[in-house]
Amino acid sequence: MFKKIAPLSAILFLRFFGLFLVLPVISIYALELEGATPFLVGIVVGGYALTQAIFQVPFGSMSDKIGRKPTLLIGLIIFLIGSLICAFTDNIYALMVGRFLQGAGAIGSVITAMISDLVSEEIRGKAMAIMGGSIALSFAFAMGLGPVLGAKFGVEFLFLATSFLAVLAMVLLFTKVPTPPVIKHTYHASAKTSDILKDSNLFNMIVINAMQKGLMTIAFVLIPIILTSDDFGWQKSDLYLAYLPAMVFGFVSMGPAVVFGEKRNKSKQIFLASIVFFIASFLIMGLTTSSTVFIVGVVLFFIAFNMMEPLVQSMISKFAKVHQKGAALGIANSVAYFATFIGGTLAGLLLSNSDRETIGISIAIVSVLWLLWTLRLQNPKLYSHLYLPLDSVDTSKLQNLESEHIAEWYINDTEKLVVVKYATEAINEEELKLKIQNQ
Repeated sequence: MFKKIAPLSAILFLRFFGLFLVLPVISIYALELEGATPFLVGIVVGGYALTQAIFQVPFGSMSDKIGRKPTLLIGLIIFLIGSLICAFTDNIYALMVGRFLQGAGAIGSVITAMISDLVSEEIRGKAMAIMGGSIALSFAFAMGLGPVLGAKFGVEFLFLATSFLAVLAMVLLFTKVPTPPVIKHTYHASAKTSDILKDSNLFNMIVINAMQKGLMTIAFVLIPIILTSDDFGWQKSDLYLAYLPAMVFGFVSMGPAVVFGEKRNKSKQIFLASIVFFIASFLIMGLTTSSTVFIVGVVLFFIAFNMMEPLVQSMISKFAKVHQKGAALGIANSVAYFATFIGGTLAGLLLSNSDRETIGISIAIVSVLWLLWTLRLQNPKLYSHLYLPLDSVDTSKLQNLESEHIAEWYINDTEKLVVVKYATEAINEEELKLKIQNQ
């Protein structure tokens, strides 16, 4: 499995590393450009996410028609053009256009679809966890390197580095990524958005994903501007002192989160702990007058984000039925990208109209409501998969296979297999075979 998805995860890592690399410093850089206001700076920080949300579904549909690899190439080229515009601009509006283009190459849904094509259903959750982990790693490394490189070489250099990473991702695409097989899944129902939103666990995961991403852009508008403001008086070159320890602690926190979330099936508990850290981080950053304590708030934010990130995609994949996975991930990611854009825009408005204390307390209150909402989430049930040759199964019996202990069944037309997802503790495999096989 790892050999198949490692190149795709690497491409995702490079793309998000490029996007995240500028996050720690882009708000203070953008404020110095011609025509800049806090509101426009907020749009610049989260602008890539708006076009990500808009183009997720079109890119997914395009990949179904012209193939996954050509679609990924188109997305990476658009991302490259946007990065180059950002590197050479001298005004806020051109920077905004470049950020919008960076997001318009919305290849996340295409990579998710390719992973679904390349790995079997029962290990898809692990594959999604690896994909989420690659994003979390890109976030952690970017937070450590972005402020240091930006202070030494300028933010323009960061955007040029992002352009190089886009080219490197293209090379990986055509040298390391396997061509996915053509797979058709036949299932007894079609995916409906209403069904996804009515599923309480899927809806909760959509909310969790959106809140996490929205808080991310709020933080990256606020942190550098607050630290370099009169409250603390830091220089741009000092920002690494906040981001470097945060990066280290955030990176270390991912391991225990994955162990408890994936291996011990305690994802709900990890999410609740993360939200508590989010609440504490914004209260600290909003209320403290000490730069050292402020750094503690930044560290808690990074821990919270990195604990969540490797688990989100995996949890959505586990809660969704096979015919819903693509739609559920697409909806969740589109909503999250909209939340990312709204978070940046909201942070810009808050900076223009509120003081730091009010902002910190307000975000903490919203996060407390989020915590109470998340108490409704359930950890996913543990299931096994039964694989049977299609010609050995009585399809009429299969159609009537109903049980609270059977999550779903589907037919893989390409491999001529019937797959039944069932609760091992409640159903005996041999008894299940007798119920649906030809006699």
